[in-house]
Amino acid sequence: MHIVDRRLNPGGKNLSNRQRFIKRARALVRQAVREASSGRSIKDIGQSGEISIPADGVREPTLRRGSEGGERDYLLPGNKGYVRGDRIRRPAGGQGSGSEPSEDGEGEDEFRFALSAEEFLELFLEDLELPDLAKRQITGEAAVEWRRAGFSTNGSPSAISVPRTLRNSLSRRIALRRPRPEEVAQLEAEIAASEAKGASEEVLAPLRMRLHGLQRRLKRIPFIDQIDLRYRRLESTPKPIARAVMFCLMDVSGSMDEHLKDLAKRFYTLLYLFLQRRYTHVEVVFIRHTHVAEEVDEDTFFHSRETGGTVVSTALDLMANVVRDRFSPDSWNVYAAQASDGDNISIDNPKAARLLTEEILPQCQYFAYVEVGAEGDSGHGAGTSGSSLWRTYALLQSPDLPMAMRRVRHRREIYPVFRDLFTRTKAEGNG
Repeated sequence: MHIVDRRLNPGGKNLSNRQRFIKRARALVRQAVREASSGRSIKDIGQSGEISIPADGVREPTLRRGSEGGERDYLLPGNKGYVRGDRIRRPAGGQGSGSEPSEDGEGEDEFRFALSAEEFLELFLEDLELPDLAKRQITGEAAVEWRRAGFSTNGSPSAISVPRTLRNSLSRRIALRRPRPEEVAQLEAEIAASEAKGASEEVLAPLRMRLHGLQRRLKRIPFIDQIDLRYRRLESTPKPIARAVMFCLMDVSGSMDEHLKDLAKRFYTLLYLFLQRRYTHVEVVFIRHTHVAEEVDEDTFFHSRETGGTVVSTALDLMANVVRDRFSPDSWNVYAAQASDGDNISIDNPKAARLLTEEILPQCQYFAYVEVGAEGDSGHGAGTSGSSLWRTYALLQSPDLPMAMRRVRHRREIYPVFRDLFTRTKAEGNG
């Protein structure tokens, strides 16, 4: 989304002040978009809609004299009750103005406007990126970038370089000694002045002959010639494309009730929209797991109702196999996002920890674990030990490992956690 201010600069205001105003207005719109998204269903997250911002947010600030403090001299015509030096009592009661509500409850409405789906997503996913997107590889015909490569003598009219063309024209006219229009006009004025004075033909003939020669030379040497034209030249060069794969690992076991699954699906919906919006060469692998794990398509991942027991290591093992078979870490940036309620059989936690430390984390650019919980669940609160899987993962965390852990209990927490995990320039997270 681009906010364009086409108003002329008024007196007493400069460009930097207006840019700060636009930045503040954009921040209000961005905040309104994030608040509006928290109440939407999963299928409507990326849709267009109306948002509102405070009316004060669209007013440009101005400098004015303060209403309190200082000394002022007033001339009050018709004053009969006061003389110089009298102290006037402050009026009782508030005398609010502007957007402040009055005593009868009236006030100004918020500023409402509609955003398209494109504008909504642009603001919704602003300032997010995949952390540490480092490995690069040339990938086919799509990896082509057009760059400036000097000038050429032919091309389309839209690509003409006016400065370079005029420079060539000036060089040619100087080299060929093309007469300047001022020189021709000066000679014409001299001939006219001589004729007015009654000069003889012997004096006028050389001047007229010289004028005729200058005019012929002016016509023979054009101002712009075909050989002067220069066009901006573009050439295609291979563009390094950062290829990445995102593994979405979701627990769909029996312990994941509808509320927990809704939180997990909301997180993955945001992640999927973010990847589709921001990146072209990103593969998404969907893995669902109960006591067994399977790779599924997008529709099955979000809508299937299968359930069962919980063995987390099956999803991690399947991910490691897929990376080994299809996404070599030498040429792919590997990312993973796991969502679970943390419920896992105790004998499986050591195996999950081993898979993470020995196979997955050494090959990953970033691994995010999101633990979902019920509202008001003290087991997911700050300062508690958390689930068995949370405790297992927490023991693995270190500054050297690209791993982040977050907890979510309400859908309003989804977006803040998502932004925290994927904020631009964020290379690793803390538990």
